[in-house]
Amino acid sequence: MSEPKDSLKEARQNGGKQGAGRNFRRFLWFIVFAAVAYLIVRNISAFGNVLLVVLGFGAFVLVHEFGHFIVAKLSGIKIEVFSIGFPPTLAGILRTEGGWRVRILPRFFPKENDESGNGRLSFTIGSKARAGETEYRIGLIPFGGFVKLFGQEDIGSAKASDDPRSFANKPVSTRIGVLAAGVVFNAISAVVIFMIVFLVGIRLTPPVVGVVIPDSPAAHAGLKPGDEVIKIGGKSDDLDFGNIAIAAALSGVNEEVALRIRREDGAEEDFSLVAERRSGMPMKDFGILPAQSLTIAKVRDAEELLERTGLRPGDRIKSVNGRDVETYWELEYEVAGVLVPAVTLSAERIDPVSKKSELVESQQIRLDWRPANKEVKSESDLSHIYSMVPRLRIGVVDTESGLQEGDIILAIGDVANPTYKEMREVTTEYEKRKLPIKVLRVDANGLEEELTVTVVPKRLRGGDRVLIGIIPVLDAERAVVAKTIDAEGGPVGLAIPRGAAITAVDGTRVSNFYDIIREISQYAGERITIDWRIDEETAGGVSLNVGTAGEFVTVKSTFDEFVPFEDLKRLYQASGPVEAVVMGYKKTVMFIAQTYVTLRRLVGGLVSPKELMGPVGIISFSYRIVAEQPFVYYVYFLGLISACIAVFNFLPLPPLDGGFVVLLLIEKIKGSALSERTQGYIAYAGWVLIGGFFLYVTFNDIVRSVRGFF
Repeated sequence: MSEPKDSLKEARQNGGKQGAGRNFRRFLWFIVFAAVAYLIVRNISAFGNVLLVVLGFGAFVLVHEFGHFIVAKLSGIKIEVFSIGFPPTLAGILRTEGGWRVRILPRFFPKENDESGNGRLSFTIGSKARAGETEYRIGLIPFGGFVKLFGQEDIGSAKASDDPRSFANKPVSTRIGVLAAGVVFNAISAVVIFMIVFLVGIRLTPPVVGVVIPDSPAAHAGLKPGDEVIKIGGKSDDLDFGNIAIAAALSGVNEEVALRIRREDGAEEDFSLVAERRSGMPMKDFGILPAQSLTIAKVRDAEELLERTGLRPGDRIKSVNGRDVETYWELEYEVAGVLVPAVTLSAERIDPVSKKSELVESQQIRLDWRPANKEVKSESDLSHIYSMVPRLRIGVVDTESGLQEGDIILAIGDVANPTYKEMREVTTEYEKRKLPIKVLRVDANGLEEELTVTVVPKRLRGGDRVLIGIIPVLDAERAVVAKTIDAEGGPVGLAIPRGAAITAVDGTRVSNFYDIIREISQYAGERITIDWRIDEETAGGVSLNVGTAGEFVTVKSTFDEFVPFEDLKRLYQASGPVEAVVMGYKKTVMFIAQTYVTLRRLVGGLVSPKELMGPVGIISFSYRIVAEQPFVYYVYFLGLISACIAVFNFLPLPPLDGGFVVLLLIEKIKGSALSERTQGYIAYAGWVLIGGFFLYVTFNDIVRSVRGFF
């Protein structure tokens, strides 16, 4: 007689434990919701930005699923669930014979002995009607949605069923149409998004040459900063800089791409360029970089910029050392030719309140000399002053090797006072081996110290350059010659020993290369004497026939201080809806092609997965656009992502739509579907591959975010 009592007691105990467990879970969820609500209230502006990002990403995933949904409906396939957002379910509604059945948070408020899974918060509203078959849900995870088709499985083959409305029982062509619909809708949505963007108008980077990379196809062809591409690959309408990049990336091996250029004086010229893949770059290009404007860009720390340069974001540069400039490339030209330690920039500043403008001057912006103005293939390519090549100094260092900015390189390996060419050769020779570098370092008190630092040169991934993590410049502050060279078309190398310091030019004492250039320039067409000294006992002099002003001075200056400039932008706006559709279509095709090329090069090993952006990176980038840019740029970015998803989702790899289409094509050709086991293995392998890839790129996103944060 005690057994029923014991069973009842045990049941009560189990029920009590289950009830306690449910209450504990509810308490945890209450804490989570309370914490989220608190954070939202405290950071309402940031929450608004996050909400825009979430809604934007959810929208184009939802569009993809809606494509599956509408085509499946039209094809007579039974649809079990259409969900906005992912489980767990926040709310669901299904039409039943008794009315509209609504259920809220069924997993969090379950009902005992409820096989339907509707939960405690379930009720029916409305009048009786014919029962429906699709439950429409809202998921708690608002990052998209999904469609559940009757008879379709994400892993393995479709479920066998006698129901004619089962996905599995539809013709192969119908099933392919349903699967392809999501991709098609993503492409259509991209066109619509870009159409809206161009109706509103957006400022994009125009196809104007900003920088021509030395020894690049563009440099060999004779393109110059300020040239505008008005036709490329037969296209001439609504070109922006992206068209140049895509034309280069999509070109075949040794394929000539036709360009028409408009010079600044209005003259037009035709060119044919063959794109090349430069060292360290993921795709082929012409060696052209986009143009910048003369407007100081926004920075995170505007006060630091003001303290360092005397300039504010929004200032527009008007002159360099009193010489007017109208474009950024004019500014670069002026800076390159001003062979002095520093320059002053004059800028127009608009008062944000009164809107009145005033002319302000920057602090002295320090300059550096480049070691070469093009790819160094011979010593003639080195920057020099009448054959005299200054020593190297470390301008930027991004390693923890012990080297410091400002260190003067006295020796690298066995080469004393190396030129840039010699430094590159020795660095390559010591790949993955310890390389001693002797430097001269000046401390905060002005005291000089010689020390040796050991580094290990490494090859740049995906490139052919071996690096030690520094950017060298020429040491113009001291009159020490690393080496003299026989410059092509220039003077024969002066007989000055390595490491010698120039002490005088035609009797006038000098202490740096700025003095040397100034003094030599006074004797154009004359013969002068240059005195040098190594130590107290070793000294001498050489004769120099001075050419015309600056004829054999190949050094050029560049900013040592970082001065941020905005990219050059131009308004792209359609004149009406028809033109907006055309512009949207062209932009969608361009981004689809760009995505395809990137994936193809990824498979071919020409692009590293580390260079790709995963979900975390995309969301982080989206947030920055929402927080820092006008809203139209975020909409434009969503169009880009929608076009990319259209390509990615149609890759021939399950569980992506393209992978299932391949299986259906095999079924069509074979006359029967692959076995359930084979389809299962293929699907699981695809899940592992795709999942591993996403984990990898997500990890890289997090690493980049952490590095950027700290």
